[in-house]
Amino acid sequence: MPRIEFTPHLKMHLDCPAQQVNGSTVRDALEAVFVTNPKLRGYVTDDQNRLRKHVVIFVDGQTISDRVTLSDLVKEESEIFVMQALSGG
Repeated sequence: MPRIEFTPHLKMHLDCPAQQVNGSTVRDALEAVFVTNPKLRGYVTDDQNRLRKHVVIFVDGQTISDRVTLSDLVKEESEIFVMQALSGG
């Protein structure tokens, strides 16, 4: 099963330990986490269920390409990392 982990910054505000989840896409993996931790949904996705502007998701070290439907594929051994993007100058 894919493993999903969240940025340490988020862990200061919500209990969101790394976990193994079922799913073949990023969306599937996130939905599995949201079932047990619904507060995470508002941090990761907006009101249209798209990835928030300042959130980045990596699958196996690569940034996902589909920020709208989160259809990027994940493998049984994939590592998914959800983090807050940094911006500014």
